[in-house]
Amino acid sequence: MFGNSPAFSGYSVDDQVVAKQFYSEVLGCTVDDDWMGLKLTFSNGHTVFIYQKNDHVPATYTVLNFPVESIDAAVDGLVEKGIVMERYDNMPAPQDEKGILRGKDASMGPNIAWFRDPAGNILSVLEN
Repeated sequence: MFGNSPAFSGYSVDDQVVAKQFYSEVLGCTVDDDWMGLKLTFSNGHTVFIYQKNDHVPATYTVLNFPVESIDAAVDGLVEKGIVMERYDNMPAPQDEKGILRGKDASMGPNIAWFRDPAGNILSVLEN
């Protein structure tokens, strides 16, 4: 039924102006103003819609994953920009001193690390 639909995902933020600055200037994403919010466009053609919601509640799960070639370089770059990596106690393997769960080394999926956008939504960088 929707197999040929150009579907996209979206999530809310509490301040669209702050979100635009974060996603464009801090993360380096292509961000365009849309009549209802922000449109992030990625090199693979995928888009994500971000909209302001006055009663926004941050997602308690990862809303956006950024595949990277080197997770160490990505995490170092995020930390240099002042971003704090998230730490979780309930993971199947421990996170290292950088906040990276080394899933590849433990045969438990990708190497992954989490951080939050200014609205508190959870984002990740991951290396397969």
